[in-house]
Amino acid sequence: MILLRISWGAVLILVLSLFMNITVWADVYRYVDKNGVWHFTNIKTDMRYTIYIRGTRKTPTEYIKEYSGIIKQASKRFGIDAHFIRAIIKAESGFDHKATSSRGAQGLMQLMPRTADDMAVEDPFDPEENIFGGTRYFSLLLKRFKNDKTLALAAYNAGPEAVESYKGVPPFPETKAFVKRVMDYYETYNSKAK
Repeated sequence: MILLRISWGAVLILVLSLFMNITVWADVYRYVDKNGVWHFTNIKTDMRYTIYIRGTRKTPTEYIKEYSGIIKQASKRFGIDAHFIRAIIKAESGFDHKATSSRGAQGLMQLMPRTADDMAVEDPFDPEENIFGGTRYFSLLLKRFKNDKTLALAAYNAGPEAVESYKGVPPFPETKAFVKRVMDYYETYNSKAK
């Protein structure tokens, strides 16, 4: 018989969550280590963690409303259409400000750590910092690619060097799908505003 060591705090949280009508706002992840100890976290910092409790999620419309002020400010500061910023956020993270990709991209606009540093983003999970950093980065890509949105989006996904190397959208399925997805979302947001 295997004995599991579980901290009393984890047991208490589990029991309380079963008997109380509480709202969970964050996902909870867990894993059991080689000694049988259970580990819990609300931020998946390690691939060993798997989802344990899924938190409540807002709808994309609720997120759009929540972030609309920040998006408008970033739009005005960097000269990027607010609908385009929304489309990038939707395609990159689905409006999940805690999103992290398998490659390490973080936050709403999925900034890689080096890009976040270059854009002076201290906390990539902070919606305001992430939106301003991502919008600034996209504005620089637009300038680099002479306002060609398709090339700027491809560069946002695959890196500007890849776009320059291939003299156009790189032949990566992920990049092609990303460009199409953003443009489709942009069209949808733009038509709803009319």
